[in-house]
Amino acid sequence: MAGRPYILGETSWKSVRGTAFDVAVLPWGATEAHNYHLPYATDVIAAESVAAEAARIAWEAGAKAVVLPAIPFGVQTGQLDIPLCINLNPSTQAAILADVAATLAGNGVRRLLVLNAHGGNDFRAMIRELQPRVNVFLCTLDWWSCVDPRPFFREPGDHAGELETSVVMHLAPDLVLPLDQAGDGAERKSRIAGFREGWAWAPRPWTRISADTGVGDPRASTPEKGAAFFAAVTARIAGFLVELASADPADLYT
Repeated sequence: MAGRPYILGETSWKSVRGTAFDVAVLPWGATEAHNYHLPYATDVIAAESVAAEAARIAWEAGAKAVVLPAIPFGVQTGQLDIPLCINLNPSTQAAILADVAATLAGNGVRRLLVLNAHGGNDFRAMIRELQPRVNVFLCTLDWWSCVDPRPFFREPGDHAGELETSVVMHLAPDLVLPLDQAGDGAERKSRIAGFREGWAWAPRPWTRISADTGVGDPRASTPEKGAAFFAAVTARIAGFLVELASADPADLYT
């Protein structure tokens, strides 16, 4: 049985060599604790699933999108004291991104979307540095940020809260422990007003802000909420891919 033509890991060279791909999608997740009830691969599951569904919709609309294998490790410098939260430093991520982009450029793929699924990853500075050196249009988005979550969730949460828990309950229900085993995701707030209010920033040492590694209460989560949000997000990202695939990177502005 042939694989999905828009998922590189399922596609043979016989198919790939005959396809001129318009845009590549690189899902980038993390491997880290997500409260007591979600798997360490939560961000990878979300990245791969959102990328695949958005690419399917875009493909069926005529855009030749291809989803690359996901990068499963993210920036975890604030979680180094939590066992097996696997860290990639930003400089390592930048090197990986540069190598992937250079490969795509050599293969004639002219657009690359980094589809991010981890709050600790930030690709914007990397893209600013890399873009002048590679003949591939580079862009990034955080999958959870492209649709307002407030109509879907009572309290979306920041990490392993209602939003993430509901989405994983939809995508991988067998990997979610019963919610009565989850912590409440209470966050200890900074003593400094600028950090509390969000207009100043510093990395958060995770075990000092959360007793259970979660930030956000997951107890109102349901798979139905997750399915609805997932559908809205993937439809919007698919539309973005269709536009991106047909756009001239040298002529993006009216």
